[in-house]
Amino acid sequence: MLPEKHDQYIKALMDISRAITSDQYQEDILKLIVMVTAKVTGVEICSLWLIDEGVTPPLIRLKASQTIDPVYVKDRSLSMDEGVVGFVATNKKPLIIGDVLEEPRFKEKEMASQMGLVSMLSVPLQVHDEKVIGVLNCFTAESHDFTETEINLIMTVANQAAVAIMNTELMVKTKVIQEELETRKLVERAKDVIMVRKQMNGEQAYQWIRKRSMDTRKSIRQIADAIILSAELE
Repeated sequence: MLPEKHDQYIKALMDISRAITSDQYQEDILKLIVMVTAKVTGVEICSLWLIDEGVTPPLIRLKASQTIDPVYVKDRSLSMDEGVVGFVATNKKPLIIGDVLEEPRFKEKEMASQMGLVSMLSVPLQVHDEKVIGVLNCFTAESHDFTETEINLIMTVANQAAVAIMNTELMVKTKVIQEELETRKLVERAKDVIMVRKQMNGEQAYQWIRKRSMDTRKSIRQIADAIILSAELE
């Protein structure tokens, strides 16, 4: 591999590493991953699939691609035992395909034919050699033999991407939890105000706040903020 190509891979890793500590939401992280991977590898299409464990049985869903072709970016999902992505996610190892049109496991033959795709490298998005959260696919427009160095570097990008995705999910969950805790604190303070003002007990005060929220179509937090602000201005 040429030195400049290796430098591009390192740059891609650095871009993804920076994303890990950023405040970007997952959608932005996924777009970044496929964009930098496609750019440094020179592949025709790079796509990223994530396992959805929120359904039973789990599905693996297409989440991002740097291509602008709506035929490919349209919402897609596969079962865990279906297609190339299902095989890679289940077996936790990369799969190289010389010609996708000749591969029985490849499910997107019509799309590949329309877009002139030939070879493919599919690697698992794996966290610390354990949990697989998805699959990263790289397609070329010409027949290509992926070298061991290319495979290792793309797997490194995929693993780094997995960490970024997991950290983003954790960050979002943490923010949600923090907001929920803060809302509860505000509601408790607002309840105290209402209990004094209207001579209510705690449950009655909460129901009053809740009804006010429904009547005004404002969140309970907004109502609580307004009650606390009015009490501070008295």
